[in-house]
Amino acid sequence: MISCLLIFDVIVMMLTGSTKGLDDLSVRFIINLPKEELESSERICFQIEEAQWFYEDFIRPLDPTLPSMHLRKFCSLIFQHCPLLAEFSDLHAAAYSEFLAYKTRVPVRGAIMLNNAMDHVILVKGWKKGSKWSFPRGKINKDEKDIDCAVREVYEETGFDLREAGLIPVDEDNAKYIDVSLREQQMRLYVFRGVPMDANFEPKTRKEISVSTIDKVKLMFYADGCRK
Repeated sequence: MISCLLIFDVIVMMLTGSTKGLDDLSVRFIINLPKEELESSERICFQIEEAQWFYEDFIRPLDPTLPSMHLRKFCSLIFQHCPLLAEFSDLHAAAYSEFLAYKTRVPVRGAIMLNNAMDHVILVKGWKKGSKWSFPRGKINKDEKDIDCAVREVYEETGFDLREAGLIPVDEDNAKYIDVSLREQQMRLYVFRGVPMDANFEPKTRKEISVSTIDKVKLMFYADGCRK
């Protein structure tokens, strides 16, 4: 019978060719985390997710024989390999489940980007199969301002810089937005008018957004939902 340790070593070899690859990922994404974040399994899992994206975006393209790794499996590898995560090594499955639940509670910020006539809006579509069209948006980072998150997510998913385009008010507190609650997750979508019809949209992140487009839509805003 093959031992669990040998199975782990085989998976590691499939992942990077050697344990050095996991060492590099651990140093880049885990070891230098502040102490308070290393005490939170949810924050650690966020960093492991970043490491998985790095693996998929930059390591696998250099060697197509490397397998695509589901986050659950990737999480298990990192928890077992990184010494700093030893206290969670036997609880990584529970930590992963808690992380998935935690992600649904992290606030989301994004933008509804309209042209001057307000009859066209920017929509994005995810890279994964079955993804649907939506407004550019994403989860807010720790200590990040709401509008900064929206600007960052728009730039990452469309390549359009709202600040450079002069669409952010001088007094950012006057920016219009719509708040929406989806189960335990709170979403804020800022509303920006004046996006040029001839703007070039190109995602800045790999394997997250496949296309950005301007679609003609009919939007309805309700007084209670849109800040004046």
